[in-house]
Amino acid sequence: MSCLLRYSRWLSRFKSRQSQKNQLLAFSSEAATEKPRPPPIRVGLTESAGRGVFATRRIGAGDVIHSAKPIVSHPSLSSISTVCYFCLKKLNFVEFKSQSVAFCSSECELNAKVFYDVETKGDWLAFDDYCRTQGLKYPLVVKRLACLVISGAASAESLDILQPASLSREMILEMEEGFGLLKSGFVNSNIADEQIAFLTKQWYINVLARIRINAFRIELAVGLHEDLLSSAAACIEAEAAVGSAVYMLPSFYNHDCDPNTHIIWIENADARLKALRDIEADEELRICYIDASMDHDARQKILLQGFGFKCNCLRCMSGE
Repeated sequence: MSCLLRYSRWLSRFKSRQSQKNQLLAFSSEAATEKPRPPPIRVGLTESAGRGVFATRRIGAGDVIHSAKPIVSHPSLSSISTVCYFCLKKLNFVEFKSQSVAFCSSECELNAKVFYDVETKGDWLAFDDYCRTQGLKYPLVVKRLACLVISGAASAESLDILQPASLSREMILEMEEGFGLLKSGFVNSNIADEQIAFLTKQWYINVLARIRINAFRIELAVGLHEDLLSSAAACIEAEAAVGSAVYMLPSFYNHDCDPNTHIIWIENADARLKALRDIEADEELRICYIDASMDHDARQKILLQGFGFKCNCLRCMSGE
């Protein structure tokens, strides 16, 4: 069964619950002119899953709950030449190019200086080859965060508030090669020792442990879509996975295989979270970390191996 058919089956369940009114018009021009209001959510403790995000008032199906800019992001190596090196927007043409990467606007080129000026001092061929041959994407995000720390644009503790993954000894040993290549890249760039004093093996492992379970795979649905089904279908048809990003507030959302909230990306790495159905005040907002159309056993296996927990949501408890 194709990905598109599987997504169609999954999302059709949510469409049937929604009002017949035209509530799912996404990001209309009228909404853009309204005065921004605080998002109708709060972060609190759950009974079994640590922190979670809760509604502070009723949220209607299709409502945009809030947006979020990434703390740090990085395009996939296969997308380097086709997306903006800063915001991950797909490039129709290259107008602002800097060496082997490109930006979608002069604003993005300027914003990227906080990490790009540091990055261009080094030779990253060995590090990039290591990531490419090993099929790794998260060390690239660590490299960008390290550049932000060196430039003074970010703190070395930027991700400390996020929950880390549990790492086996084998996982930690596998990370050591990446750390060595990253550290060498900065040392050989003649960056002052005091500027990279934070860059220890423990820091590298701690950051990777947090990125591992908090990073989102960015799938762009370019353009406006009238409903969630066409938005998801656009992502699939465009093969729109362009990179990875870590966010603060979206990282506090817990998982459910029958979620009430959906995270989407329209043109770039700025995330939007939308309600899949009506959500009552004080109800927890949950997203699905994986493809919810998979069967019970497949979902359980991926969640345990990839995220380190056994899902006990109502759908899984029913065996569906």
